[in-house]
Amino acid sequence: MKTQDIVRRLWDEAGRGNIAVWADGTITLVPKDYKGETGGKKPVAILKPIALVNKYDFLDFALADEELLTTIEETIRAGGGTVSRG
Repeated sequence: MKTQDIVRRLWDEAGRGNIAVWADGTITLVPKDYKGETGGKKPVAILKPIALVNKYDFLDFALADEELLTTIEETIRAGGGTVSRG
């Protein structure tokens, strides 16, 4: 999966819930109170859109922010997932 695709999804879903990133590369919207498991499987990361992208006025700013990209990548890798920049 690509970091910029995750940022786009975070941007699109801000205010609607959190984003679960799964080992197979899928990204799903989950409720804010999500307990971290669906059907016996746990996502590699749960990302909170408002906390991550709400400070940016434009999507392009978020897509180019080195700190944001690194934070997302480190979170996914810490959960055992793989991610790369686009």
